[in-house]
Amino acid sequence: MLGGGTGNPYFTTDTGAALRAAELKCDAIFKATNVDGIYDDDPKKNPKAKRFDRLTHDEALARDLKVMDAAAFALARDARLPIIVFSLREKGSITSAVKGEGKFTTVVP
Repeated sequence: MLGGGTGNPYFTTDTGAALRAAELKCDAIFKATNVDGIYDDDPKKNPKAKRFDRLTHDEALARDLKVMDAAAFALARDARLPIIVFSLREKGSITSAVKGEGKFTTVVP
C-alpha cells in the first residue's frame, strides 16, 4: 500500500499513484472518494446521476469522467491496471472493496 504524491509539479496524487503502481507492478489501484464509485455526473448535485459498476479506462477517458485526471487513467490503462473506486465515507468500505464486496466501480483495461 502506498500513499502520498510524487512532489512533482503538475502531477496529481492520482497520477503519482498510477505511476508508482505501474513501476511496482501492482495488481490494482484503489481510489477512495467521497462517493461510492464513478458516476456520469456529480451525484451530490444531480440525484439522477448514474453510477457505473464497471467500465474501461478508454470509456472513462472518452466520457471525461472527473474521478481521476486523464493522465492517471492513461497511465493505468497503459500498465493494464484495474482501478477500484469506492467511498471512504462508508464504514468498512476499504475492507469491502478489497474483498470485492459492497458498492464500488471497477475500471478495467
